Parts: sequence; C-alpha cells; structure tokens
Amino acid sequence: MNNIKLEISYDGTKYLGWQRLNDTTKTIQGKIESVLSSYLNNEIKIHGSGRTDGGVHAYTQVANFHTNSDIDFENLSAYFFEYLPEDIIVNSSCLVDNSFHARYNAISKQYIYKIDNNKIHNVFTRKYNYYIPDKLNIKAMKQASKYLIGKQDFQSFTNDKTINKSFIRELTKIDFIEYDGYVDIVFEGTGFLYNMVRIITGTLIDIGLSKKQIDSIPYILSSKSRSLAGAMAPAKGLYLNKVIY
Repeated sequence: MNNIKLEISYDGTKYLGWQRLNDTTKTIQGKIESVLSSYLNNEIKIHGSGRTDGGVHAYTQVANFHTNSDIDFENLSAYFFEYLPEDIIVNSSCLVDNSFHARYNAISKQYIYKIDNNKIHNVFTRKYNYYIPDKLNIKAMKQASKYLIGKQDFQSFTNDKTINKSFIRELTKIDFIEYDGYVDIVFEGTGFLYNMVRIITGTLIDIGLSKKQIDSIPYILSSKSRSLAGAMAPAKGLYLNKVIY
C-alpha cells in the first residue's frame, strides 16, 4: 500500500469549503477525489490537514491518500493540471511513509488574514481582502493580540456549539505585516476551532476601530461567551498559509 502526500493551493471563492459533502460537488476535497478516482480507476478518499470554511483560500493545504497502485508522479501532475478546475492546483505529490497522516501528524498551522485599509479599495484585490476604509489603529490591535497568545480556552472565539468539547487551543504567534495600505495578520497555533481566526480577526478589528478596548480581551476570554467577541470577518480574506510537520 502506497501513501501519497499532496500539497494543494486553491481559491475558495466558489466552493463550500474543503470538506466533501454528499449533496454537492462544490468542495475542494470532492473535486480532487473525483479526479484521483478517475485517474486510478478506483474510489479514492483523501485526508486533509484540516477543514477550511466556504470561501476561504489556501496557499498550501496538505492531504494524503493510500493506494495499491504505483504512481507516475509526473503523469499524475499533468492529469491534475488538465482535469482540475483552474482555481485548484496540486503543486506537488510524493511518496511518504505509511505512518504519515496529513491531519494527525501536523504540529501547527499558519493562517493569514488580509485587510485592505486604503481609502479606496483595489478593484483587483477586492475579492481576496477585507476592505476597511476607516484607518485601523494597528498599535492597539498588536497590544490586544498579546492577550491571545498561549494555551487557553477560546470558547468565546468560535461558533462551534458542540457539547462536552474542549475549547483549549494554543496560539503561538500573531504578527502584523503592513505594506501599501494593506495589513496581513499572521496567526500560528497548534490547532484552531471552527471560525476561530475570523472571529479573533473581527474582534481585533473592533479594537483597531476603537469599538472595543484593548483590555477587553481577557474579559472576553474568561466569559466563554461568543456574544462578547466581535463579528466574524468575511471568509474572502482568510488563507491557510502552511502546515508544519
């Protein structure tokens, strides 16, 4: 049995997310599985490093699958390029140890949230950045973000309502990169809850617009109440940047 690792990039604009859904073909996983199954003449299921929501993009998503077939990777790459939609690209494929699992072996993940903070939005990036015309106080956002670093309960920053679930996660880094009126917020952590990055981003934006105070973050965390955090930032600005193994 061969274990194959894939590194994938996609524009999530037209899709309902990464995870395969039985009643639709508009998922990233579903599209890749369909092409793989056709190529290998056998039903193939792939395992991703994690889910991304509808409308979210990925610079590098990682997945793996098992097959009894021998793979000509150059030929497989050409087949992917020909039959996948233009907004999904498999950048690389390779044979890995049978113990490798894209999700369970991941040590951490890095996401980037992109904001256009210019007075007038860029017509060419408007679908891939969250446009905020009012000037953000990035210094305040940086100060507030420090409260989020470390291992803690992020129940206030998720839309996951699963009962008896642990909401403990660890954020190891939040960086802000400013350039030409744009702001990239880089999040790195060992794991993320449903909608967590987008809700944290929305909360930090509220602080940047003086709608919330810098020191409100500890109270929001301790409250374990979603209603106290900010609105969820739009999916179009979020990118899975890399998965670390």
